[in-house]
Amino acid sequence: MIDETVAEIEGMQTHSSSVVAVKAAEALRELFDRDYPTVEEYVRDLERNSNALRRANPSHATLHTTQREIVEAVGETGGTDVAAAKERTEEVIAAVVAEVETGKERAAAAAAERLEDGMTVLTHDYSSTLLEAIEMAARDGAHLDVYVTEGRPRYLGRKTARTLAGIDRVDPHLLVDSAAGHVLDDCDVAAFGMTCIVGERYYNRIGTFPISATANELAVPVWVVGSSSKIIESGGFSFENETRSPIEVMREPAEGFTVVNPAYDETPLHLVDTVITDAGVRTP
Repeated sequence: MIDETVAEIEGMQTHSSSVVAVKAAEALRELFDRDYPTVEEYVRDLERNSNALRRANPSHATLHTTQREIVEAVGETGGTDVAAAKERTEEVIAAVVAEVETGKERAAAAAAERLEDGMTVLTHDYSSTLLEAIEMAARDGAHLDVYVTEGRPRYLGRKTARTLAGIDRVDPHLLVDSAAGHVLDDCDVAAFGMTCIVGERYYNRIGTFPISATANELAVPVWVVGSSSKIIESGGFSFENETRSPIEVMREPAEGFTVVNPAYDETPLHLVDTVITDAGVRTP
């Protein structure tokens, strides 16, 4: 089952990192059905499978932090009782899953509090946390104009626009990401989701960097919204970008040239004005 989950996570290219992290954490419960002669062997197998799950999607910081938390908590328990080690693993898995699920909701609530009635917002691609924030703000009475920029080749912006179209008090507009400069001057804020923040670098869906740079040039504040588990200060995580299939960009053969199709880009954190998470609001 864990091998199947690894394969599934490798293919979960459009899912949020919170979904991936929860699936990976819950997959470790398979180890409860295996027999181990010692706690040391159980912990080694736990670490081995956790590493496999982490390698399945090296771009997701939440996957890294949650798996590390589970392994470290169980490893620190010590003792000689395998059953007790398994029980501790279950406790940590439950706590980690709850933290991921509630952290996302709390981050959305914190962002919703800053979305005021009459604001015009620009967002890019698709972020379930930011969508939840907009829905919360609208439910509380805020009327919002939202520009959604869509990048090639995956066209996820239209998924965001369709979702926003079903929310009362929200007026969505869809445009290509290269047209962001055409509307940014009319926006109060550019708000994005978060793949992760590692040190002084903010990683998100491809296209975020040029929009953030344009917003900075036009003095439009840039917000980043996401769970605090996506912020890595230290701990061995190194973001690995994903190069996707060239066929997403063009179906016919590329003759005499190569097709470059990265999934994420890297934005210097100094272009971000506000980072909003479940742990609070901070200015980089």
